[in-house]
Amino acid sequence: MTATAPAKDRLCTTSRLAGSLALAGLLATLQACASQPMAEAPAPTGPAEPPVPPPVEVAPATFQHPAGLRVNTPTPDPRVGLAPGLFDAEEAIWNLRMLSTTPPEAPFVGRTNSDLAFAGNYAIQGNYDGIQVWDISDPRNPVSVVTYVCPASQSDVSVYDNLLFVSGEGLGGRLDCGDQGVQEAVSHDRLRGIRIFDISDISNPEYVANVQTCRGSHTHTVLKHPRDDDNVYIYVSGSSSVRPPEELAGCSGLSPDEDPNSALFRIEAIRVPLDDPQSAAIVSSPRIFHDLVAPPTHGLSPADIEEIEAARARGDIIGYRRGQPRVMRERAARAMLDSIVAARGGFGEPTTADRAALQASLDEQGRIQAERAARQANEPRPGPTQCHDITVYPAIGLAGGACGGYGLLLDISDPANPTRLAAVADSNFSYWHSATFNNDGTTIMFTDEWGGGGAPKCRASDPMEWGANAIFTIEDGEMVFQSYFKMPAPQTSLENCVAHNGSLIPIPGRDIMIQGWYQGGISLIDWTDPANPVEIGFHDRGPSDGTRQGSGGSWSVYWYNGVIVNSEISRGLDIFELVPNESITQNEIDAANSVVLTQLNSQGQPIFEWPATFALARAYLDQLERWHGMTASRIAAARDALSRAEGMSGSARTDALRSLAAELSAQAGGASDPDRADRLVDAVQRLAEGG
Repeated sequence: MTATAPAKDRLCTTSRLAGSLALAGLLATLQACASQPMAEAPAPTGPAEPPVPPPVEVAPATFQHPAGLRVNTPTPDPRVGLAPGLFDAEEAIWNLRMLSTTPPEAPFVGRTNSDLAFAGNYAIQGNYDGIQVWDISDPRNPVSVVTYVCPASQSDVSVYDNLLFVSGEGLGGRLDCGDQGVQEAVSHDRLRGIRIFDISDISNPEYVANVQTCRGSHTHTVLKHPRDDDNVYIYVSGSSSVRPPEELAGCSGLSPDEDPNSALFRIEAIRVPLDDPQSAAIVSSPRIFHDLVAPPTHGLSPADIEEIEAARARGDIIGYRRGQPRVMRERAARAMLDSIVAARGGFGEPTTADRAALQASLDEQGRIQAERAARQANEPRPGPTQCHDITVYPAIGLAGGACGGYGLLLDISDPANPTRLAAVADSNFSYWHSATFNNDGTTIMFTDEWGGGGAPKCRASDPMEWGANAIFTIEDGEMVFQSYFKMPAPQTSLENCVAHNGSLIPIPGRDIMIQGWYQGGISLIDWTDPANPVEIGFHDRGPSDGTRQGSGGSWSVYWYNGVIVNSEISRGLDIFELVPNESITQNEIDAANSVVLTQLNSQGQPIFEWPATFALARAYLDQLERWHGMTASRIAAARDALSRAEGMSGSARTDALRSLAAELSAQAGGASDPDRADRLVDAVQRLAEGG
């Protein structure tokens, strides 16, 4: 069933219950190029040096979290007015510490860095021209291990054990990793799909196999299913055009009504045998989009309209898509103008009359498109034909699909045949881009890549609900909308600022996420209360180019074993760490850093489990104090008892911890925050039992 809400409500939902998945039961069981000096965020109560240009002075802003979290945001925001530069842009930072920034290796300078994966001490960074491996064992001094040239956009990367998987979608990628491209419309040298490398020797990746797909792989997701130790599965999201069958047999761009084997309205599931990756192959093409209709959409923002009007005044060529105007790229406009010149038998530069003729023709096309769109407004049209990104969470048997016009909740209990449980659409969203679950699987956040990653969508007059994150709770198999979050600092029209990739940080008892926003920088978000997300840290640079919109910004930023690693599109690799502040204590940071991963693909989300440490118990005490979940006297007594026990050893420590756990357990029922008090009791009991 598909139900579309009234326009004023904006939200439409389709769903079915989890059934045999027993969702509720599962959830219940889960417990150095130089740059200008970085501008530290000004103290909320102290004077601040104004950025350039100086922003309007406003009163200090204090956010009151419903659970008691108070965040004194820097005022004025130091991200506003940062000076531009590629490797020397002005920077601003708050509640983070930069450990290093490392420029790209020579072959990748000027090329686009993409996603990240992690294995051991290594960060593997995709690039449109290949892969870059960094040794980050010393995060203050990352060392290049290998720069592997193998072009094929986007080169999104994932790892499992000794296998590395790399996406290829562009028309110029070659099977042999050559950099000469592919010129022919049909070629058996073209790679569009998944490359597989053996990285047993990570300094010398061995290209062992590939799996070709009809639409290529824009992104992919690696799923290691808990009940299958022999294989891993790859869900492929391909958003490009369908290849001709002469290039890859079986590819069809017809609608499923015309051809049941159509490459549209499906994803690919690849099975990779771990003992024989060369035999990896597509095993299914799940049609998870069946019966979805085109979702509601929004028009242009005030800033978009201003940009269009300014472009017209400059004489730029304005094209249209579905009746909405957009500034044409110069190369595309020039090709059309050259055709007009040739048609009249002329030569040389287009005249003013040529430009006027082209614009008049395009305006007429736009009028026709707009009229057609108005007629079709109440007619159901097909929904998305592919996902942009899928995040699997094997521990709970679910995946979140960010699929163009919809956010999907998927059942992955059968890894080769994922099925749709629920779908949400929102007229405030333009392009559902990626998904992240909270650790207990009760909440999911989707991002909106409004503008496709190549447009400025964080300008002062852009609506805060557009190009934002949307947060949903998962209730009885449904996704229930709670709130939006958007990076709050206005960015310029020279900065492509859109919601992009991020990951959870394992601070116990809280939902904390670090997220990239392209040239909006990175943002640290607390969404523990899904109805009231709040920014608690950031890093940002000025535009990469002060005269035009250049390339740059955070493609993806992920927490991994105590550090925060940022793939900067043009500037290389940044590494940060958390610092204690009014929102996060040192105990919470220490507890987070006690979680040690051997590998990480953010789209293959791991469940965080904390070892029993004194930092973990103290982190819960800090939270009980912050949110007034227990009386001050009991918190002080518990801290004293923990300190005394930590100074003991052997049976004396065990007895002291058992006694403290019993005392806290007796008090937990009367605490204002009994759930967090119970977590404290569990942490102390596990300490007493030796972990």
